[in-house]
Amino acid sequence: MTETTTPRVVIAGGGVAALETLIALRDLAGDRVDITLVAPADAFTERPMTVAEPFGEGHARRYELAEIAKNFGARLVRDSVVGVDPETHRVDCQSGEELTYDHLVLAVGAKARPAYTHAITFGQDPSEDALHGLLADIESGYADHVAFVVPSGTAWTLPLYEIALMTARQAWSMSIGRVRFTLVTPEERPLALFGPTASEAIGELLEAHGIEFIGSTYPSVEHGHVLLDPGGRQLDGARVVSLPVLDGPDLPGVPADPSGFIPVDTHGRVPGLDGVYAAGDGTTFPIKQGGLATQQADAVAEVIAAAVGARVVPEPFRPVLRGRLLTGGDDRYLRHGVGGGQGEGDAEAQALWWPPAKIAGRYLAPYLYGRDEHLRVERIETGYVPVDVTLDLVAGAGRR
Repeated sequence: MTETTTPRVVIAGGGVAALETLIALRDLAGDRVDITLVAPADAFTERPMTVAEPFGEGHARRYELAEIAKNFGARLVRDSVVGVDPETHRVDCQSGEELTYDHLVLAVGAKARPAYTHAITFGQDPSEDALHGLLADIESGYADHVAFVVPSGTAWTLPLYEIALMTARQAWSMSIGRVRFTLVTPEERPLALFGPTASEAIGELLEAHGIEFIGSTYPSVEHGHVLLDPGGRQLDGARVVSLPVLDGPDLPGVPADPSGFIPVDTHGRVPGLDGVYAAGDGTTFPIKQGGLATQQADAVAEVIAAAVGARVVPEPFRPVLRGRLLTGGDDRYLRHGVGGGQGEGDAEAQALWWPPAKIAGRYLAPYLYGRDEHLRVERIETGYVPVDVTLDLVAGAGRR
């Protein structure tokens, strides 16, 4: 009699792509897989909401990974994957522990670093304190020009628009009209990724908030100056807020581009490595955004589920960008097919997907929505959308 073992799936990471993979795989493959989640932190933080915290417009909730892993029948290992041996199907952890796998999902994210020395870099500690300080300086009259600068090579720019809009709105709420606000970006139009319709709407929103838009510009920052071009155009005396630049995980044993990002095909498979997949910010896909990471993770989960015998026909990653733009007032919901040929995009004041979360994931968003205590009454009144109902079906669009 031949002994059979349950295929071992190791998911490396504790962020959006990792959790979406876990939940999707358990839903699609059931008990056909033995899942281990390897994560360096003890909790998942709703990072897209951290942008709102300095302005008192919301907070980033934390969810214990041990509880999530338990809910979906996974083993949690508090550790970091530091290398892969594809020949022996083994991953090396920082603690020295070795884990074997039949299928490995690398959802380890990217490494952020400041783009400029003389700037507040959002997402880099202690940026929240620095933003609080900036708001205090605006109120006290010590800052009369703030430039929000997108570094070259940054594709996902929406968080900086949120900071700019909420900063301007806060100044307006304090009856401070003397401060100049400027948004400098390589984008030709505001949030151009979302298509012409959304771009026009966001441009009008910036104008209404008194924010000057300077596009098609690859700036550099010196102390007190933003250099706009080699011809000498510059913004003088501006306080600068910027996004970080990202580097790939550059894992030993895993192919990578010159910046350390992992190449994948449209199903998330890493070329040349049997049973190895990647999803999320650590891949070469240029737009590093949580909703797209969940779509990559879904494609990976479908391939693995099919490989272990589930009745699943794997579909490739077809990116649809969804972004909830926080403004400090009426949020905007933006949607556009990244691949082109899918219209001019959408920009609405009402939700374009359900639940209307910042992280628009097929599995993760409904799960987190169901976990939030303060939404229980709303869930009863509006009707809870179960995990097997996709975001797009609820929104009346295609699957992904």
